[in-house]
Amino acid sequence: MSTSLNPSNPTPTPRTRVVREPQRAVYDREAVNQILDEAFLCHVGFVVPGQPDAQPFVIPTSYGRVGDTLYIHGSAASRMLRNLDKGVPVCITVTLLDGLVLARSIFNHSMNYRSVVILGTATLVADPAEKLAALRALSEHIIPGRWDDSRQPNERELQQTSVLRVPIAEFSAKVRVGPAEDNEEDYSFPTWAGVIPLEMTAATPIEDTRLDPGQEVPEYAKHYSRKR
Repeated sequence: MSTSLNPSNPTPTPRTRVVREPQRAVYDREAVNQILDEAFLCHVGFVVPGQPDAQPFVIPTSYGRVGDTLYIHGSAASRMLRNLDKGVPVCITVTLLDGLVLARSIFNHSMNYRSVVILGTATLVADPAEKLAALRALSEHIIPGRWDDSRQPNERELQQTSVLRVPIAEFSAKVRVGPAEDNEEDYSFPTWAGVIPLEMTAATPIEDTRLDPGQEVPEYAKHYSRKR
């Protein structure tokens, strides 16, 4: 784990200050950006205004980061985007799972992980140039190099797509690394303990059944990796 994940800029807000296991808190923006840039998906939590039961929703979606701004997108008809562009407060979370931690006691089993929480308000991107740049950032976040190899969105597709920006201004991260932490009296218990590391790896690309003859697998697909 990079040492840059140690807190170096402890400026959380009351809403983002980590209360449980505060020693795992990370408030450094560079470390948070590293997590955001490696992960694929975020989960967007919000409450639809005007509902009598105040039912919360949490929707998984892809995202892209440009500087201190997070962009999310989807169908202009989706419930999430139709409500978020009204200024509804959002909570966005991202998690990377790095390992399963097996302790000697069930109570002390854990996981090694890196997670980010961002609080804020989403704003609809109306400027066409920013919208296109945001969509490019979303594409490049998932598969760098693919945007230039693909057909660009046409006017109809752009009209059917909404893009929202969320400032990465109120945020915190939480990180667990290292071995199991057993109670002292459990270290003599006769069972295996340790960490099962986990990572995402890409398999061999599978060609589309209607691929034109002579089209070779691009390098970004052949050697795909989430490591940054």
